[in-house]
Amino acid sequence: MTRTPSQFFRTASPEALFVISGISQYTGASIAVHLFEELPPATVAVFRVLLGAIPILLISWRDQRAWTRADLKAAAIFGLATAAMNLCFYLGINRLALGKSVVMEFIGPVAVAAWFTRSRRNTWALVLAASGVAVLSGVELGGDPLGVLFILMASAFWATYIVLGRRVAGLDRGLSGLGVGLLIGGLAIVPFGVGHLSTVVTDPRLLGLCFLVGLLSSSVGYAIDQVVLRRIPMRRFALLLALLPLTAMVVGLIALDQTPTVADLVGAALVIAGVVMQERDELPAE
Repeated sequence: MTRTPSQFFRTASPEALFVISGISQYTGASIAVHLFEELPPATVAVFRVLLGAIPILLISWRDQRAWTRADLKAAAIFGLATAAMNLCFYLGINRLALGKSVVMEFIGPVAVAAWFTRSRRNTWALVLAASGVAVLSGVELGGDPLGVLFILMASAFWATYIVLGRRVAGLDRGLSGLGVGLLIGGLAIVPFGVGHLSTVVTDPRLLGLCFLVGLLSSSVGYAIDQVVLRRIPMRRFALLLALLPLTAMVVGLIALDQTPTVADLVGAALVIAGVVMQERDELPAE
């Protein structure tokens, strides 16, 4: 019997969903890197968030029932943190390699995983994954201090995204909380990319590429995050994000010709070992 996409996302393992999410997000990021040759990163970030909101809002329009002030506030704060994360990330990868940027950005999820980790097994899993991320990052933090600063800011917003994302996922609105949050966040960062908005809107090719970035990096990636956040604890979610640097490394190799080193492969093995070792606990079905 053939499963529907909805059934697949409800029953597939979180690990498999994270691999799909990572491939989608960083395929979108590789397109964005090429767009930086024609547009400022901030402009691409604005379109990523705003255009990423549109498919989510179309899918979830049936869930747009009356919003309480608390629900709207939660979605808005989540959207602002997400938009700020995207803006800082794009400003960073404009200066640094995609794979290295994602690895440094992982400091935020590691902090969240460490905060919520209690058992010895999960502690060792976190140590392995964090060590793998450290190996992947190498010692190349110099070279472009501003790029590193942007990525570290994105890392802090990523940690905020995880915590607030769980709250939005618990609103029992399907994906509508995500869509509304992205719309609010996207509008908030418009001033950072306003100078080139008309260039994109009047050029079908650029608009189409920006929509593709929004669809792959925001619509697909963040929708999967919302599904997974309803199923597993924040600790496990944050640690599973260690899979994203691996997918970023693969996408960077294929799309951007950024070849991994032996150290990168060792780091990847440590990350996988940590993910495999952690407890696979899930939240009670709602």
